[in-house]
Amino acid sequence: MKKLVLFASFVLVSSVALWAQKPTIDFATESHDFGEIKEEGGIVKTIFRFTNNGKTPLIIHNVQASCGCTVPKWERKPVPPSGSSEIEVTYDPANRPGSFNKTISVHTNASTPVRQLRIMGIVRPKPKTLEDEYPINMEGMRLTDSHLPMTKIAPGETKIAEIGIVNTTDKALTPSFINVPAHIKIAAIPATLEPGEKGTIQANYDAAAKNDWGFVTDQIYIIFDGQRKYSNRLTVSATITEDFTKMTAEQKANAPAMEIDNKVFDFGTITQTQRVDHDFVVTNKGNENLIIRKVKASCGCTAVTPAKTILAKDESTNIHVTFDPRGKSGRQQKTITVITNDPNQSNIILRISGTITTPGTEVK
Repeated sequence: MKKLVLFASFVLVSSVALWAQKPTIDFATESHDFGEIKEEGGIVKTIFRFTNNGKTPLIIHNVQASCGCTVPKWERKPVPPSGSSEIEVTYDPANRPGSFNKTISVHTNASTPVRQLRIMGIVRPKPKTLEDEYPINMEGMRLTDSHLPMTKIAPGETKIAEIGIVNTTDKALTPSFINVPAHIKIAAIPATLEPGEKGTIQANYDAAAKNDWGFVTDQIYIIFDGQRKYSNRLTVSATITEDFTKMTAEQKANAPAMEIDNKVFDFGTITQTQRVDHDFVVTNKGNENLIIRKVKASCGCTAVTPAKTILAKDESTNIHVTFDPRGKSGRQQKTITVITNDPNQSNIILRISGTITTPGTEVK
């Protein structure tokens, strides 16, 4: 027992002695606040100075920042006992407006192997230029966007969306519009923009005249001096959907309810000459008629045809899907969107998938 106590004491004393021999990394400060800096002001830097107050050389294995915007630099050579060195840390505020708080982990052979440094501050955003506010350029007329989103719109609703425009040329501009569908009215306000003048392009969307369902888009072209360029294009989008939020509990209880036998079909492995046919079976489990508003495939290679579009209670129908594999190879995944008047699943996705082999790639 006495020998065991002596051995334990020896190990403890030896460990303490070895620990005392380790280097240290003692920083003058472990954090730096840059305060307010400008986004356009460029990279800023600070220096973290430290001393090795240990008995053996200090080795910095790695210095790692928590973000790519923060870059540390240090001398990759041992720091002798009583020696000093420094770690330079830079921060790039470009495209990073707002407050920041970053850590830098210092890994060494010191008695405390990992030390954390920290930088912080606030980046004041750079003033926006005209090009920032109007990033789309069309013949010198700049636009805030080339997309006019109507977002959700009810079938009988009309909605207005607009984007900002500015004339950056030295002459008056009178934009006009072509390829405008009947359900959209679109105009520049004012109709003619003098040099430097700002205005808007306003689109009025009539969902009843569109007579469609789901997510739909239209492409409209802006022309100047009668010249059409395909790059001068606006996209008008809308998601035409019924508003079921106003239904009462009684109405929902009596509403149609769609049930599908399976929403996923895998046709396995086929060649490019093997056409695939499949029927998804749809049943109305509700009390009112189920109306299949629209069935649309994600690819022209997939044809879809519902046998019926109005189903009474407990009535079923097939949505027939035909997939043409010509010109395709490898793994394929196609979707079919089904839009109905079922308030609980008015928009569902069916999926077909499989693998198409080409000559020489068949599995034997």
